Amino acid sequence: MDPADNGPRWVLALTSVVSFMVSLDSQVVATALPVIRVHLHASLAALEWTVNAYTLSFAVLLLTGAAVGERLGRRRMLAAGVGLFTTASAACALAPNAGALIAARALQGAGAALMLPLALAALSAAFPPQRRAWALGIFSSVTGIAVLAGPVVGGAVTQGLAWPWIFWLNVPIGVVMIPLILTRMTGTAGTRANLDPVGLILATGGAFGLVWALIRANSIGWASPETATTLAAGALLAVVFVAWELRTANPMLPVRLFGQRSFAAGNAAAFAVFAMLLALVFLMAQFLQTGLGFDPLGTGLRLLPGWATLTLIAPFAGTLITRVGERPLISGGLTVAAGGLAWIALIARTGLPYQNLIAPLILAGSGASVAIPATMSAVMTSVPPKAIGQASGTLNMLRQLGGVFGIAICAAVFAARGGYASPAEFTRGFGPAMGACAGLALLGAAAALIIPRRHRPSEAEPQLSITPEVVETRR
Repeated sequence: MDPADNGPRWVLALTSVVSFMVSLDSQVVATALPVIRVHLHASLAALEWTVNAYTLSFAVLLLTGAAVGERLGRRRMLAAGVGLFTTASAACALAPNAGALIAARALQGAGAALMLPLALAALSAAFPPQRRAWALGIFSSVTGIAVLAGPVVGGAVTQGLAWPWIFWLNVPIGVVMIPLILTRMTGTAGTRANLDPVGLILATGGAFGLVWALIRANSIGWASPETATTLAAGALLAVVFVAWELRTANPMLPVRLFGQRSFAAGNAAAFAVFAMLLALVFLMAQFLQTGLGFDPLGTGLRLLPGWATLTLIAPFAGTLITRVGERPLISGGLTVAAGGLAWIALIARTGLPYQNLIAPLILAGSGASVAIPATMSAVMTSVPPKAIGQASGTLNMLRQLGGVFGIAICAAVFAARGGYASPAEFTRGFGPAMGACAGLALLGAAAALIIPRRHRPSEAEPQLSITPEVVETRR
């Protein structure tokens, strides 16, 4: 066999490992949060930032990371991204306090913003069109496994070793990956890819100000000068960002595409569904440990019924989209998910038997699993071919931001009613927070009603296999 024939297989293997690392770290922290809270004496706000620092930097740097890779070369920048991610993982493991952990998590997110879009671009370029769907299917399956395994791996490592090891695991993988990427993948010459540094600064500042206000408001008061100032500054920067993107020649966010009903509604629904999902896993992992007394590994295993649906149901959603269109799948799926979350909110109490949570968790996960691929279809089939790259990047940025805001909103509801002093106090806040999660799902269901009733992909269009953390960046 010609050694050159193995080139695409190396690309598939390496990019799949990259996706596994990024996707695993988006979930692996969830079951370690109660232990991190005790060991680092972290507050609720610090726990939120432990998750949100990663997701926020990943979201706002995603489009910039793709453009930097195109300008400086995919192989080189993919290796640099893995290096940054690996270094940041070691810094997370060595963090002496919550502040250092949050800073290291933000660096991890920056590394992920380079890794994931460039991995997908390299994979797409390595395979001819007739083999690309097969390669992307394997890539998506590996990503789905990472999302599913994240809470279980986090629980097992936290319980069997110690919480820093959920980050130390990345280090040997990264050390092996960097030379393999540089020697086994084909390099690409830099192109004149456009950057939007002003847009990046405005988007980061706007999102940071709004999230900071949401996280701090319950502890310092909604009427405090700090809350009012950061909320107003975040909102102002968001408005300025939109104005800048409308006038700049090379926008990072194609604001004009939001004039398309399917594009706007699909992105709004994707924002809502990821807000609901990440808030659910953030709070549910803590409820199972702090409220019901399960250990970290037991918690990860008990999250599986809801999370497994994302892997089992989503691959079959393409056929459903072709038959009925996106609108009923998104609206109906998120309404079902809201019902499951409302069910959890109503039954939440100390001493609740775990088996009472299985049905509502499956209900919430199944509804989201039907809605997620349909949101991507609504967005990706509403734009012309030349705008697919921007549309994909926008969708993935907004769903990551949805996760940030979902955690901030639902944790604010939790903090207004509950705390960590006792299982009973935690549960008092957990029920209303699950109600807020249900509200987010209903907002996404309402947004889907804007999608034109007959909007559905034609038979000639490819059906996408979607998992929650797959980033499609097409150029």
